[in-house]
Order: sequence, then C-alpha cells, then structure tokens
Amino acid sequence: MEEFLGHYFGDPDWGWNGVDRLAIRSYMGECIDRRGLSKRSVARKLSAARALFRFLHLEDLVESNPARTVRVPRIDRNLPGFLTRQQVDALFRAAEAHALAGGFHGIRNHAILELLYSSGLRLSELQKLDRTDLDLVSDRVRVMGKGRKERIVPVGGAAVRALRRYEPRREELITASSAADRRALFLAQTGKRLSARQIQKIVGGLLDAVGEDAGLSTHSLRHSFATHLIDAGADLLAVKELLGHSSISTTTVYTHTSTERLMKVYRQAHPRA
Repeated sequence: MEEFLGHYFGDPDWGWNGVDRLAIRSYMGECIDRRGLSKRSVARKLSAARALFRFLHLEDLVESNPARTVRVPRIDRNLPGFLTRQQVDALFRAAEAHALAGGFHGIRNHAILELLYSSGLRLSELQKLDRTDLDLVSDRVRVMGKGRKERIVPVGGAAVRALRRYEPRREELITASSAADRRALFLAQTGKRLSARQIQKIVGGLLDAVGEDAGLSTHSLRHSFATHLIDAGADLLAVKELLGHSSISTTTVYTHTSTERLMKVYRQAHPRA
C-alpha cells in the first residue's frame, strides 16, 4: 500500500494525513484491475487499512479515518454445485443395485444417500441423527440444525423404503456387538456411529461410481434437493424452512442457480437469442 501511495501522490515525502477516501478507492482498484486480486482479498486489505487508520487516528497522526467510509467490494457468491435429475436417477440406480445385492454396506449407504437427498440434510445433521429422531410411521425426521435449532423435515417414499430395508440390518449389528452405539442411526461395521468423514467417503465413492464426482460432494445432494424443489415451483419460504436457513437471503441463491440454467437453455434453444 505504501508503494502504491508513493506512486499515487508522485511525492516520496507523502504523509498519511494526506491520504483521503479517493486514494483508498484507487488503491483497491489497483489491486483488482492490475494485480488481479480477488474481491475477497481486496476486502481483507480494506479491513487492514481501516485498522491502520484507526490506530493512526487514536495516536493523533491523522485527522480522520479515510478508509471507514469506503465500501467493501461486493463478493460474488459461487453458485452451489448440484446434480441434474438425470444424474440423480443414475446415482440412485447404482446405489439401489448395491443395496439389492444384500450386503450391510450397500443397504446402509443407499439409505444414507436417499435421506440426504430426500430431506436436504447437512452432513453434520445426518451424522448426528439418532434412531429416535426418525419416524417411519409419519415419514418425518427431527433434525438439530445450526445454532441448535430444531426442525421437522419430511422423508420421501424412496428414502422410507431404503431406511426400512436398513433397519433390520442395523438391529442385527447392535445385537451382535456389545460395544455398539444403540442410539446412532447410521453405524459403521464396528457398531460405532459413522463419522462425518466416513459419510463423505461413502457419498464420494457413490458419486465416483457413476462418474458424477467432478466438483460434487455430500453437500451437493442438499443443493440438488433445494434446486429441484424450486424448479418444480416450490414456495421459497417453504424451502427456507425445510433447509433450516435463518435468513431467506441464503435460500435465494438457489433461485439464481435455476435462473442461470434457464438462461443457458434459452440462449441455446431460442432462434433469436
């Protein structure tokens, strides 16, 4: 910053007291346009400049803080990755084929995948689920979200069927292992609750098996859940509650995802686009 201000003022004897709001804005423009820094990096530099001038002001070395009124550059939000409906179908066909083979892992992993997509759960929410949180009679699950905020989420028919198939296998494992975690919904072969890392590996392996792993993760199933609901005309406020978002602004990113896709289809298909 000092080097830039020296060039900006054209005077090696420039002083901090001569730096104004315009000089700070010019410095930020330099960082973005000529140095190629991201807006997030420039926002951090502005924060550092504010702290510097706050200190200089407290020490009576400058009359005011010129960085205080400079606006932080708007940081572009990356649109979340999600699967198309065709990709979802391929993913679940592969997972169900493994489940029908009858092994514990295939049956459990299919249930995990179905519940993540059916109810739009975060990885941490699914990992912490106890068996008592799941109601397969009324087809719903009680979830403890961020900030220990509880919500009730519907469980779709495909997920209910997968979970009912998993249920007796879970009971067999608990009976066979004295060290089993009897509360946890999803168990490892050892009888312990699956860790978040283990669930990530399970889902990543299933995505990889159908060639859908590029840039996708466990959280992509939650993104797909929201995007497909909004595509089908679901009310944004209802989707907000299902996702457990505290603010509607967080949910609106999925409308941007849908809009971007619609624009792409329009440009490709319309003869005069």
